Amino acid sequence: MDSLPKVVAAERPVFDAHADSLQMALDLGCDLGQRGPGHLDLVRAEQGGLGALVFVSWCDPKWIEVGEHGARDRTRALLREFHRLVERHPGRLAFAGNAAELAAARARGQLAGIPGIEGGHSIEGSLDELERFFAQGVRVMTLVWNNHLAWIRSCQDGAGAGVPEGLNAFGRSVVRHMNELGMVVDLSHAGRKSFFDALECSSQPVIASHSGCMAVNAHQRNLDDEQLRALADHGGVVGIVFCTPFLDAQARDEDARVRASEEFKALRGANDTATFVAQSEYLQRTARPLPLERVLDHLCHAVEVAGIDHVGLGSDYDGIQRTPRGLEDASCYPALAQGLRSRGFGPEDVLKVLGRNMERVFGRVTGPGSVASRAALEALA
Repeated sequence: MDSLPKVVAAERPVFDAHADSLQMALDLGCDLGQRGPGHLDLVRAEQGGLGALVFVSWCDPKWIEVGEHGARDRTRALLREFHRLVERHPGRLAFAGNAAELAAARARGQLAGIPGIEGGHSIEGSLDELERFFAQGVRVMTLVWNNHLAWIRSCQDGAGAGVPEGLNAFGRSVVRHMNELGMVVDLSHAGRKSFFDALECSSQPVIASHSGCMAVNAHQRNLDDEQLRALADHGGVVGIVFCTPFLDAQARDEDARVRASEEFKALRGANDTATFVAQSEYLQRTARPLPLERVLDHLCHAVEVAGIDHVGLGSDYDGIQRTPRGLEDASCYPALAQGLRSRGFGPEDVLKVLGRNMERVFGRVTGPGSVASRAALEALA
């Protein structure tokens, strides 16, 4: 195990709980089976030892206003891209809706793809819609994004009238129904009271798929030590994010400096995703780099507080505009293995952080299961 980075690349033990790459396929026409723009595709996933990935369907809140069912339909369009990717590259990617399917994909040397939703606005206040998304393959839902909802408060400021302090009765019913369905509850982006309300009513372990540690960097998207301990007490896992402003205050200031430049402001693409990619490339090459060591700081603090069994990875690749140096894309996960070894982690503990912990929670919530029916995969047709 002295050559652990090589083992990571060869055996693909990494479970990344959050990446937004589907918008590259939908909005830019990219085949994620080939190397392309952004952070993640199947080529770089294979190089980096990625064995399981939550392919997130993130729906910008602006779609709420784009006609009736705008948010639902945008999310469905992203989910269709996931299933098309599976159809195009069946030897390299497989849908994994439960522990059995994940294990089968891993045994075949495929990437286990797990569809997810980022932001409960996609269900449009309907448990029936939640069930339909489950039938379409969704196995993880981030309860809220940065926009407050009528049933849950996010971690952002500025909640108006009608937003509860945490979860209201409907919000609690969402959590309970996700437990019943076998869908993982994700509390990244949730307000502090929303976080604890969800833990209180969930009968299953939950995750915070892509967050950092408040004690390392006081950012509102990060978790404080009380939250980390509570997550662990409930059997859950925090996925440490690669987003530079969440990781480091000086990096946040550096991003703001670059964003204020006329060159950055002038960047435009054919659509929002194309603009996002152009801005990301500019930030990555222009801003002062943030060392990978800062990610290790967050990982080590989370392990110290929550314990080695409750920490994992949630890169937020293709949902963030700058990454730390050494984690530029999905081929770079072995660098984390090497970094953790340099911090004194043994090989088995490194593998827990890289993927085993997230895989445990996914298996516990979704159950052993059986091979998914073709009808379920075709529900988006």
